[in-house]
Amino acid sequence: MRRRAAASALPVLAIAAGLAARALLGHAPASLFLLFVLVTLAATAGALFALAGGTSLAERLASPLLFGLLVLWAWEMLVLGLKVSPVLLPAPSAVAVAFADHYRTLAADFRLTYLHSVVIGYAIGCCLGFAVAIAIDRSPFLKRGLGPFASLMSAMPIVAVAPIMIMWFGFGWPSKAAVVVLMTFFPMLVSTTAGLAEAGAMEHELMQSYAAGYSATLIKLRLPAALPLIFTALKLNSTLALIGAVVAEFFGTPIGGMGFRIATEAARMDLGVVWATITVAALAGSISFGLIALLERAMTFWHPSFRAPAGS
Repeated sequence: MRRRAAASALPVLAIAAGLAARALLGHAPASLFLLFVLVTLAATAGALFALAGGTSLAERLASPLLFGLLVLWAWEMLVLGLKVSPVLLPAPSAVAVAFADHYRTLAADFRLTYLHSVVIGYAIGCCLGFAVAIAIDRSPFLKRGLGPFASLMSAMPIVAVAPIMIMWFGFGWPSKAAVVVLMTFFPMLVSTTAGLAEAGAMEHELMQSYAAGYSATLIKLRLPAALPLIFTALKLNSTLALIGAVVAEFFGTPIGGMGFRIATEAARMDLGVVWATITVAALAGSISFGLIALLERAMTFWHPSFRAPAGS
């Protein structure tokens, strides 16, 4: 009953807020307008809080969607009502206009940065990290030699690596992909090694008691048990890869890419295009993370974190 009341109150609150904002915008003092926005936020957030307790798919999807719309509304109202300079912070409507006006350029930047540098570098880095982790698990020599080195290199700052990769591989996308490989290789290596180590001991001895060799123990027992940590690295790398490619483009790129666009348009004070590019990057990273999370849920459904609480 409480959730149904909250759901029915949200459209009323939204319409009332829109009408009142239009009436106050440009006519009321800044302090009064700010008070109105805060009161509206509090009332709408209360309705969202009641709606968030739902368990159906529609209710679980509605809560984050409506919360995001509420944030965009507050952003728009505060920027316009308080007359914030677009150089400091453009309104969402200005970002949407910039997106519509430059969507071809943004699409080209997305293809260059994400589909080339991020996807290729992510795939190579994760696969290499996984393969080297298997080799380390198999060889005590590599475990003692490469293990500490991998932990050290995983803390390497991207700003120190990007210029070197550009000198080695040129100004095109291969140098950005090389940066992504370095950024994703070590998290995958460390997480896979740790996951395989946790899956050892008693379980490994149990498999050996049935005369199972290393390969059978690895494939049937240790790798499935290490999947939660492996997927943790995959999800972490999905965001690290995008950050690495964008930052690497700040140090040198031909005439395109998300990092190039952000740096160039920021220098021109065209913050609408900058925020539009940031929006594209955020959406790409969020969708990648979500797809990997869905795959994780399908492959590690047995893990306690995915089990329904007792009595639910």
